[in-house]
Amino acid sequence: MMATAINTLGRNSLRRRSLHEEVADCVRTMIIEGELKEGERINEPALCKQLDISRTPLREALKVLNSEGMVTIEPNRGARVSTITPEEIREHFEVICSLERRAAELAAQRATEAELTRLGQLQDKLEQYHQEQDKHQYFEINQHIHRLIIELAGNETLTQLHHQLMNRVSRGRYLAIGFHHRWEESVTEHRALLEALQARDGERAGRILAEHVMHTGDLLVRELEDKQQRLG
Repeated sequence: MMATAINTLGRNSLRRRSLHEEVADCVRTMIIEGELKEGERINEPALCKQLDISRTPLREALKVLNSEGMVTIEPNRGARVSTITPEEIREHFEVICSLERRAAELAAQRATEAELTRLGQLQDKLEQYHQEQDKHQYFEINQHIHRLIIELAGNETLTQLHHQLMNRVSRGRYLAIGFHHRWEESVTEHRALLEALQARDGERAGRILAEHVMHTGDLLVRELEDKQQRLG
């Protein structure tokens, strides 16, 4: 699947952006969507063949993912996909919750009407992909909406902190879509958030987004704790 993703971008496209950045995007997606599993050692020769690349851009990409906490590079042993504990998930989501609450409050004040219209268009796509049960496209649009709200806050420090944390929990957020009741709730929460932003009600928008984020975080913590208990 990911070899196709690299190839469909085209080599000219890859030259406009660093090849290792494109490779990092592909490997990141493989981790998020579970093609590369937590704790799994990354087979560099096999991955190079799959993505049709040399070892150098892959190793540079792995360094990027290591800085994001998505892979762990072990001296003389290569890289493996990082694992994340329930405690780490809880801590990360507590901080993400605060960042996104503040971002929604600021976005309600600072977003232009055109930007709010763009959010509405993304919400329509989100609901369409939910109806079609297209998990991959839904997740991409969902990520886009969250990133856009962060950007509309107009605070670069907040944006950077949010980006760093979101990379660590992206795999868990993708898994949460698989829980049908949570997927339904998430769509409803996103619609309520949009309405609050359109009404320029920053307090309500912040509260809705904070609750939305923590609903997902709490669910993931419970699922990971249950998994640990099952595995003994």
